[in-house]
Amino acid sequence: KNSMASKNALARLMGKVKGMAPKALHPMAISMAFNSQVKFAGTAGIWFEELEEHHSVLSLKNRFWVQNHINGVHACGMALLAETATGSVLGMNVPDTCIPLLKSMNIEYLKVAKGDLRGVATLDDEQRRLIRESEKGELVVPVRITDSEGKEPIRATMLWAWIPRARKAKAE
Repeated sequence: KNSMASKNALARLMGKVKGMAPKALHPMAISMAFNSQVKFAGTAGIWFEELEEHHSVLSLKNRFWVQNHINGVHACGMALLAETATGSVLGMNVPDTCIPLLKSMNIEYLKVAKGDLRGVATLDDEQRRLIRESEKGELVVPVRITDSEGKEPIRATMLWAWIPRARKAKAE
């Protein structure tokens, strides 16, 4: 069941973006396409290294506009990276008839982040099947955030839901 017909609009868009650009330009093309729709991710400088139906790999450089008072990536920047990594991989699987919504996030700040950050979110086959076959539901999307030393400065638990899109009322 990996045909184009079973893919949602986001997955089809990512397929088109990858089809039009050489592989070396995929991260830039995917980042531009996604960040044009999710403006805050673009403003912060979230970069998509990979976006597939089973995983996403994103990064956030430690630049002055996302820094805190000790010159590390701000707590909100770390949360945004976790939210964007998990939301994008979920978004690759949610049927077009549904909308993904972040239901809750729990972030434990474990240590000071050193340098740039990387976020990797994954969905296993059973989670993907549940999303694609259920009109609505919720699940925790696993994510791992690491810094430039390979250490995990935060532990993030992101609970996502998907619900049917509101139907437009018929004109009377």
